[in-house]
Amino acid sequence: MVPCKRIGPTAVYAIKLVNAGFSGIHRGQGVLRGPALSALVRDSAQDSVRRAPVGALVGVLYSYLMHRRHRLANAITFGGLSFCAGIAWKTRTVSISLAWSALKEMNRVRDEHWLEMNPIDYAWPKTGAHGLCYEL
Repeated sequence: MVPCKRIGPTAVYAIKLVNAGFSGIHRGQGVLRGPALSALVRDSAQDSVRRAPVGALVGVLYSYLMHRRHRLANAITFGGLSFCAGIAWKTRTVSISLAWSALKEMNRVRDEHWLEMNPIDYAWPKTGAHGLCYEL
């Protein structure tokens, strides 16, 4: 990738990190075994839809017990949170696998960036600790 003149090296590094994260997620999707990812998400969403009304009821009860207004907003918020929590819980193994592969790719980019900033010189030192010349 050729850096643009308008953005600095930090922004280019951030873009490389984001791209590495996405490529790691794509690589992790290709490695997944077992049921297809879309079928897993569909099944977990169907199970989570059953939990959303319970969360909405908790939101309404919270509003009544705390003497608060906006009962509908609390019901929608708690219902949405319970739906998202259900999906997150059902797909946690897949999410961990995808996050792990994204992290591995991002660490690879971080290591490359560190080596660019701190090059390792394997050349023979010309002088020793006492200033003596070691040229052969």
